[in-house]
Amino acid sequence: MRTIVSGVLIACTVLAPSGFAQVKQTKEQIMFYTAEWKGDRFPDGRPKVADNLLERALDVSIEDIWDYLRGQRYVNQFEGGWQALHADKPFAGRALTAQFMPSRPDMTNAIAAEGRAEGRVSGTNSWVINELKMGDTMVADGYGKIVEGTLIGSNLGSGIAAHTHSGFIFDAGIRDAEENREIANLNGFYRGYDPSAWAQMQLTGINVPVRIGRAVVLPGDLVVAKRDGVIFIPATLAAGAIAKAEFTNLQDAFNFELNKQGSNGAEFEGGWNAQKYAAFQKWIDAHPDKLKMTRAEFDGLMGQAQRTPAAGGRGGRGGGQ
Repeated sequence: MRTIVSGVLIACTVLAPSGFAQVKQTKEQIMFYTAEWKGDRFPDGRPKVADNLLERALDVSIEDIWDYLRGQRYVNQFEGGWQALHADKPFAGRALTAQFMPSRPDMTNAIAAEGRAEGRVSGTNSWVINELKMGDTMVADGYGKIVEGTLIGSNLGSGIAAHTHSGFIFDAGIRDAEENREIANLNGFYRGYDPSAWAQMQLTGINVPVRIGRAVVLPGDLVVAKRDGVIFIPATLAAGAIAKAEFTNLQDAFNFELNKQGSNGAEFEGGWNAQKYAAFQKWIDAHPDKLKMTRAEFDGLMGQAQRTPAAGGRGGRGGGQ
């Protein structure tokens, strides 16, 4: 019996590399981590948030998204302190994640063997780029390494642009920053620039959960990158977060108008009582073009706001905002 069991174990060990990829997470593994998502998925298993949310996300503030996520108990979704190719050009995309670690020979050899068996070519940083789809954002945990932690130069930057028309978020460095700035359809946030090529780094996971600073990112998260930082929205909360942030934008626009007219008294942001909500409703009726969500979504959020006492006079935010 011992001989038979040993033979089975040896056979499994030999066959495992060709039957079970270790670097790229399987569809089943991705679905395990994103089980709450009930919508469309990519063939690899990642949640596929609606295209229009990628566009709408650019017109709302990080604070308003953060407020919504905090209310849902998601408090580890933001990270700041970035450098950017184009800080004044926000972008959004669906996360395709990658994890890198310092190299060690046995791990590097095993991963290289898997790559050869799968027909992969070039450096392992290229493996991730080859997985990207239009509208994706490459999100890489490079453990903050900058010197010899440059995950891309301009050639790989052009590859990201061609695959995604979006960009990248690297907790690591880049090189060829000047050339990357000239590439169309490419933006990116990174920790620092260095002219060195990447070295002593090893890809260990594609489409795995990653940590980006203080944020936790899963494959398929909606990534919103703006001058002041990056927020990672769980796919299952993306529609609600963007709609709620848009609703807050509308409240702000109405409130700013009242302040400009001097008709808000001392309630520069608050005073959201039944009378003010009624006036807000009439203002929306007169400006339907301001709605990016459906009217049904707006009416639902309006009803929710009227039923929920506003902290500091406004739903979802504290005072002094």
